[in-house]
Amino acid sequence: MLIKGYDAGPLVPGESLPARPGFWSNHLLPMCGLGGCAERPDPEWFGEDGADADALSDVLFDPGRWPVFRIPAEDGPGAVVIYRNLEGDYGTDYLLTQPGRSRAERIAGWDGDFSGTGLTWHELIRIADHPSPAAEGIHDTAVRFLLLLPVLTDPDVPESAPARLITALTAVGAAQDTASVTAEHLLAHLTKRSRHDPTWTSPLSGSQTPAGRGVPAAGGETGTGAAPSPSPSSVPAPPPSPCRCGRRPAVRHSKAAAASRRARATSAGS
Repeated sequence: MLIKGYDAGPLVPGESLPARPGFWSNHLLPMCGLGGCAERPDPEWFGEDGADADALSDVLFDPGRWPVFRIPAEDGPGAVVIYRNLEGDYGTDYLLTQPGRSRAERIAGWDGDFSGTGLTWHELIRIADHPSPAAEGIHDTAVRFLLLLPVLTDPDVPESAPARLITALTAVGAAQDTASVTAEHLLAHLTKRSRHDPTWTSPLSGSQTPAGRGVPAAGGETGTGAAPSPSPSSVPAPPPSPCRCGRRPAVRHSKAAAASRRARATSAGS
């Protein structure tokens, strides 16, 4: 698998991984590591357990294999999520793909802290709900929605947002009786750390992000072969989330490198 700007990374298709137990704990629980709440996040929120999460972390954070999740969209921009398992610089990169363009634009990243412009609720839904059946990648709308959820940067989500998130969570295995609480926790963290400025150009428009206001493209034009590094954010740290979930996810990664990556996300609670 080849993506411009990631020539140095051993990219492998990751589309089968969201169906495996432990995936959503690894992908979504780190968002709750930024809060300052009493209740500890737990894989059971997603119908999983710690053993499943630990086992899958070995796959997700293997330096020899960088999972790639392609989210193709019909008649508009799609997205790509890359687990950048670079030794000493672990992170997750979120890219937008534009029709007719050979490069992907990096709009956000996660390496213990969030950086980038991210997506509004409308942009997130637009990509999640319009899969391209003819293109390779993930077509299930619930999985597409949850894969991109960590880059939601919209403090004004609609009233329908919790119901949409609950539906997606139950579709991937979360229990009906806990999905509403899980959705509440996730949305509380996402909306409190929101950084989307309405004056920024929408990444879905295909326009370049204003200078100094976003994250540069992932090396697509230069093709140097070096994996991109997240740009430091100049936005002040967000206030603590009001929800009741804890800073330290109940997921322990057996790989030392993976543990280091997650530790950065939860160091505030140590």
